[in-house]
Amino acid sequence: MELFFLAVLVLTMAFALGSGYPVAFALPGAAIISIGLAAGTGYLFGGGTDAYFHTGGPQQWLSAGTINLRGTFWEVERDTLIAIPLFIFMGIMLQRSKIAEDLLLTMASLFGPIPGGLGISVVFVGALLAATTGILGATVVAMGLISLPAMLRNGYSPSLASGTIAASGTLGQIIPPSIVLIILADQLASATDQASSARKALHKESTGELSMPSIFDVASTSAGEMFLGAFVPGLVLVGLYMLYILVYALIKPSAAPAVKYEGQMNLQFWGNVVMTLVPPLALIFLVLGSIIGGIATVNQAGAIGAAGAMIMAGYRLCEGKKSTYLPAILAIVSLLVITFALRNYEMNVKAMSTPEDATGIMIGAFGTIGLLIALIWSGIRVLRIDNTLQGVMLETAKTTSLVFIILLGAAMLTAAFRAFGGEELVREFLLSLPGGFWTQFIIVMAVIFFLGFFLDFIEIAVVVVPIVAPILLADPGANITAVWLGVMIGLNIQTSFLTPPFGFALFYLRGVAPAAVKTIAMYKGVIAFIALQLFALGIVGLYPPLVNYLPNRVSFLSDQAPPPRNPKLQFCMEDYVSGQLAADDGKTLAAIKTAQGLNFDVLPKKMSKSVSKAVDSAEEAIAKLNEAFVAADAVEAASGAYRPQLRLVRGIEKNIRREQKHLTEMNTTLGRLPADSPDREDLMADIAKAEAHIAELQGQIPDTWDGVHETFAKLTKAENDARNKYRRNADTSYEDVAEALAAMNDTTAYLGFEEELLALRATVEAGDPKETEALVNDLSKRIGKLGATDDVKKALGKARRKLKAKTPDVEAALSEYDKAIASFENGKVWRAEAETALRPGLETYLSTIEGTLGLRMQSGLTREQALFMASCSAHHRDISLNF
Repeated sequence: MELFFLAVLVLTMAFALGSGYPVAFALPGAAIISIGLAAGTGYLFGGGTDAYFHTGGPQQWLSAGTINLRGTFWEVERDTLIAIPLFIFMGIMLQRSKIAEDLLLTMASLFGPIPGGLGISVVFVGALLAATTGILGATVVAMGLISLPAMLRNGYSPSLASGTIAASGTLGQIIPPSIVLIILADQLASATDQASSARKALHKESTGELSMPSIFDVASTSAGEMFLGAFVPGLVLVGLYMLYILVYALIKPSAAPAVKYEGQMNLQFWGNVVMTLVPPLALIFLVLGSIIGGIATVNQAGAIGAAGAMIMAGYRLCEGKKSTYLPAILAIVSLLVITFALRNYEMNVKAMSTPEDATGIMIGAFGTIGLLIALIWSGIRVLRIDNTLQGVMLETAKTTSLVFIILLGAAMLTAAFRAFGGEELVREFLLSLPGGFWTQFIIVMAVIFFLGFFLDFIEIAVVVVPIVAPILLADPGANITAVWLGVMIGLNIQTSFLTPPFGFALFYLRGVAPAAVKTIAMYKGVIAFIALQLFALGIVGLYPPLVNYLPNRVSFLSDQAPPPRNPKLQFCMEDYVSGQLAADDGKTLAAIKTAQGLNFDVLPKKMSKSVSKAVDSAEEAIAKLNEAFVAADAVEAASGAYRPQLRLVRGIEKNIRREQKHLTEMNTTLGRLPADSPDREDLMADIAKAEAHIAELQGQIPDTWDGVHETFAKLTKAENDARNKYRRNADTSYEDVAEALAAMNDTTAYLGFEEELLALRATVEAGDPKETEALVNDLSKRIGKLGATDDVKKALGKARRKLKAKTPDVEAALSEYDKAIASFENGKVWRAEAETALRPGLETYLSTIEGTLGLRMQSGLTREQALFMASCSAHHRDISLNF
């Protein structure tokens, strides 16, 4: 019956959507109807309202959608959806203020003289509008009203012209900032949590180990990372569109002729080009640059974009007046003032302590006030002229409400889908497919492409993604990143705007296109662009660094970059270290040999031993690193024969686990049935079949598997052991020597305590023990902050305890004090000797290995190292051999 009500859910939704019922109400309506029918049927015929649900009851599933949606807004770290109304406002404001129209006209005059120039200009402007607005309807309508008549008038093929405009209008869905990317990031944040749990369970089932190394875990994503990941694929798509139009125009000039600019390309013309292009490009730089540079979050960047759009609209709507550009100039000057203050002063009001700090705060306050005046001034202008601001706000509210109502409806639909076991059904179907991840992925992509013929991008993103994303992300063989999966789905969803019968870009264009452009011509025109989108999807799928590199680069170069000891960086770091050692012509080994020849006897005994061991560990680390790569080559050589057997056995074991789960459920049901129930016999027969099937599956596991697995496990263990030994030796080779040098660097501060330490004797002898104890304790703590002062600190600590006792023992305290003095004198001696005998050699040694063997001990990565890590980790690494 669960499958029956699942079918009711899907058919009800399909009927509602097909009949033209609003999507925002079709989704939750289908969920409420199906859950209500299941509850009523269960109450009448099943003995309870929860009889026909996979788990739980109707109350749980009716409230699940709203609870999940509410959780999105109450969790601070999941606030990315707040950016949606800000970007919607920005896009509508730029469209209503005719800035989009100016861009189209200017670019058409600039590109027109080359073959296919008008079409290329439409693509170029579509990309600019995508990077500033992301509002598909506004972009398509604007370009349809302005460019389509011009293209037709100049002899362009109706199919090419309409296809170019419709496809260019969809660029806003993949070029950031994009609403679909924000929604996908939000959905994938939840999906990665589920995928992480599934991968940990798989690792435990496969290896028997209770915990999975964090290096194998699934990494989450954010809206900022999605923006960065989609940036290059978006440019690839723009390049493909332009290349197609250019080639088409060269092959068939009559379909896309060059259009000569009738005016003169004089200083006025180029000034107009600059004034039209620079403001939108500056806004793109502020919005995307602030995200890429780590200066602003996606929400903050949305606020920047909304404010910038209003200032641009303020001067565009007042064009021709003397004071046209005054608010914009005031805003620019204010931003420069704020930037100057931030770069030159400490702008923390609470920490203000000097006149200079007060000056910086004052300058920043003037800049902020100026910016606020510019915003208010522009807002008043936009409100007064044709009531533009009210219209933009109303349209923003309507669009935002629609998005969030669809999100709520989709959350309810997804909850109902899970209530009837739909999610588990999809999971079982995908996991049972032969061919592993790529078969699953291709089928999911095909389903999303097919759904794009009928559903909007929001429905696909919030209904399909939560179901399939955890399954795809959990696969250790592909080991894909969440941002790559999100961009791939985003590129795929983009086709939904062009695919008939419900291609929204086609609807928008049809509404403004002249009657001479037939609908069939529009459908023909978008076919090539749909093919280009799928081709771009293939390019990005085959070369993941197109998506992964830029987010990695920004992350590794930021102030919040992961430390070098981060587990996920270790394989790439070892590749880097190996390459550096191979390219240094033996300088590192020579430095190690030189350090081994130093006489460490001048150091304290414990330190001498640790430093000597550290230098020897450096040589051992290089040997273990070479062993690790030799072992890795052995694993790679053996994996060709081992991997097919691993997939076969893991597949059989997965089927066994599924059958055992089903068997457990049947045994539970059997235990609940009355002894005289007529269903017992059939159920017992099913149990016998399941047990026989499990035995049959277990018999399919090759007899040689245990031996093969054990042999391969020894190879992987040898590699892991060598890598772990390399890491331990590398850390020791740097850390202990660095501690010794740090102690030498503290010599001046160390000697500074001598006078205070010697003067302490008189206080101990004559002072009040309790007061003296506090002085000794304070001195002990301050000396203890320096390196290699444990002996002094320990002796002072004992003296303090003698003074702190119920019956203070001053004589014993003085005895311990004398030991502290003796230790201090010994420290002076070895520090003086080490300064000349060891410091130069140890400094040379550390400077030589700090970028290789000492890399893990550094506080952060250098630019060169960060770029290498970004490139290396941008590729997906198969980790299935560890499962």
